Amino acid sequence: MATSQSGLIGQPIARPKARQLAAGRGRYLDDLRVAGVLHAAFLRSPYAHAKLLSLDSEAARQAPGVVAVFAAADLEPVLTPWTARMPTLAAHRSVEQTALVRDRSLWQGQPVALMIAESVAQAEDAVALLSAQWEPLPALATAAQSLADDAPVLHQALGNNVLFEHRIDSVREHPPAAVELRHHFQFPRHTGVSLEPRGLIADFDPAQNQLTVHASTQVPHQMRAMLATHLSLEEHQVRVIVPDVGGGFGVKLHCYEDEMAIAAASRLLGRPVKYVVDRLEAFASDIHARAHRVDAAVRVGADGTLLGFEVDDQVEAGAVSVYPRTSALEALHAISGIAAPYRAMSLQARVRVAFQNKPAIGSYRGVGQPIACAVTEMMIDSAARALDLDPVEIRRRNFRQLDRDGALTPGGLDPGGELSFQACTDQLLELMDYPSLRKRQREARANGRALGIGFASFIEQSAPNSRVYGGAGVPIAAGDGCSLRLESSGGLSCITSAQFQGQGLETGLAQLIADAFGIALESVRIVHGDTAVTPVGGGTWASRGLSVSGEATLVAVQQLKLRLAKAAAELLETAESDLEFRDGAVHVAGTDRSVTLAELGFALHYQPHRLGQSGPIDPMVTAHVQPSRPYQIANGIQASLVEVDIDTGLVHLLRHWVVDDCGRVINPLLVDEQLRGGVVQGIGAALFEECRYDDQAQLLTGTLADYLVPMAAEMPDIEIGHVETPVPGSLLGGKGVGEASIVGAAAAVANAVNDALSAYGAEIFELPITPERVLRALGSVSPREHETAA
Repeated sequence: MATSQSGLIGQPIARPKARQLAAGRGRYLDDLRVAGVLHAAFLRSPYAHAKLLSLDSEAARQAPGVVAVFAAADLEPVLTPWTARMPTLAAHRSVEQTALVRDRSLWQGQPVALMIAESVAQAEDAVALLSAQWEPLPALATAAQSLADDAPVLHQALGNNVLFEHRIDSVREHPPAAVELRHHFQFPRHTGVSLEPRGLIADFDPAQNQLTVHASTQVPHQMRAMLATHLSLEEHQVRVIVPDVGGGFGVKLHCYEDEMAIAAASRLLGRPVKYVVDRLEAFASDIHARAHRVDAAVRVGADGTLLGFEVDDQVEAGAVSVYPRTSALEALHAISGIAAPYRAMSLQARVRVAFQNKPAIGSYRGVGQPIACAVTEMMIDSAARALDLDPVEIRRRNFRQLDRDGALTPGGLDPGGELSFQACTDQLLELMDYPSLRKRQREARANGRALGIGFASFIEQSAPNSRVYGGAGVPIAAGDGCSLRLESSGGLSCITSAQFQGQGLETGLAQLIADAFGIALESVRIVHGDTAVTPVGGGTWASRGLSVSGEATLVAVQQLKLRLAKAAAELLETAESDLEFRDGAVHVAGTDRSVTLAELGFALHYQPHRLGQSGPIDPMVTAHVQPSRPYQIANGIQASLVEVDIDTGLVHLLRHWVVDDCGRVINPLLVDEQLRGGVVQGIGAALFEECRYDDQAQLLTGTLADYLVPMAAEMPDIEIGHVETPVPGSLLGGKGVGEASIVGAAAAVANAVNDALSAYGAEIFELPITPERVLRALGSVSPREHETAA
């Protein structure tokens, strides 16, 4: 692991980019102005399932400003269909997809026709003039409905509605259980709700046969590969440029029908076309996530030993498998992560992912891991209550030990070594002052108040290697690259394949470089988000940002230092082994002789003759790294303190704590921001967020008035602690952190609510925990009254 040279590593340095954004100087996709740009709007299906009988566009074509109207057949000459395939998941199945509906809509909001006009308003007005005739068909609204024996088959070519099925049968003999508990869990659909919605500007130049796309995306190189493949272009003929991105959370990872249609329209018209999803469209067209119905059982010994788990999980897929990552990963992570922090002797699990008439399930922050954590942790807390054990004690007795439990978790994950759950728990209890909190809870209960304390241990899978996607023939890079150049001024330019979406990654990379050379942070320039200049890399997903691109940066630092040492040795007339880098210069150890990086840079760029037979020397290096393990696995523990109003069912968040071990912390301020943001999204899952549909698969929560997200006024203080277990064999020593806290936050909050309700003999296993559900659990509202109110 590389050591800190000038003390920048581990310092809470604020993001310089934040000042620019706060001043209103950010440039997001919708801020870009392109000469001659046309604007797009879509006619979307009003039905979840229906035959398209006819589409009349004559009136729309005559509307002011209209340039073109495209139906599915109009795009086919330049845009090929796609099918999500993952050969490494043999049980995965999907069907061919097109940008626009051909003859049958499969979900409400599916694009049907594309309107191109001189302005957004003209395009939207003209869409209202399109006349589509439909024949409604029966809609599949839930996974349970789709998996029923008598269910209609959505895709006849597949024979049934199962997209993916997987089992885990890790059964070992164990002593008889003192307690066996069974619970039914329900987790609704979520969507990402990033501050900035999706959007792109596609600009095809027929003279050069070149497509330039400005896009709000997390994965520019993946997007380039998808566009090139399906527009029948070579990758070098497609350039993807990413402006400032206002959050992604996984929503901006995928290949969307509307975005592909925009690129095809630009190619057909030979003009730039711009499209930005509005918030109403986003709810019906962005990928969704979660949507699990889980039957779970846990067997526990009299001393609290976890003996075994059983899990049967039904997961919604949507109408198609999302391209190119598939809709299977949410489910696979959900069952492989069951009991991951613990020594459970047995795990029997089955997951079935079923097609139904809704938007596709995709990779949203955490990707199934929050489900695994919630099922595991809520079952453990229920068992602790049944055995009258402290929830901390039952966890301590069961945390995994490498020498006792072997390398693999019950679900078959390999953490790559010992995890630090005991150390994280020690620090958490100290941050909380746990004994005082329990005393406060007892006093509150004596006064009729319902306080609850909940815990959740978690693991975080991050930074998968190339076997996950590349091994399946899917063009998604697992590695990252860094080109590092010494400038003639002595500053350094870092051209990275990492993609920024507001998480401050550019600050972390600059810290690594500035620290290694002993220069000011301002002397490092970071370039990213342009496939024409950056090395090929994976972009931002799976908490891989700094753990992979940071490692590539440090490898580039090593390579550039070797090259600069060769030049400095020539200028200083000394051996390379006598040189050391510090304070923005190369010094001859033990002497006062040195050459500054500025002098060295000037010589490399403009005076190569001074380097004698060593010159010329290229002032730029490029390094690539690939993760070696299937996944990096980080870990931690969270706790939440809530108060439940027994009269109204409202849950008040009082405090929340996180202790995380992501290896070496480069910038604790950035890490803490990531952890707090993930906690807030996890609180949303626990108490607020739910994509609700009726029995015809019609979306009922299509605005932010209906789909509730947590707001600042409702958030508790979130206190963060760190345990640092550096990753062996790496220069960076760090693991991912971007998804860590969302994995455990909902489980901690839900356990706190159930702890508060335990005095009344109530438990809740359906999220979000709304006031209605609290009152139902307490028996204050009957099921009939609840349904009437809904």
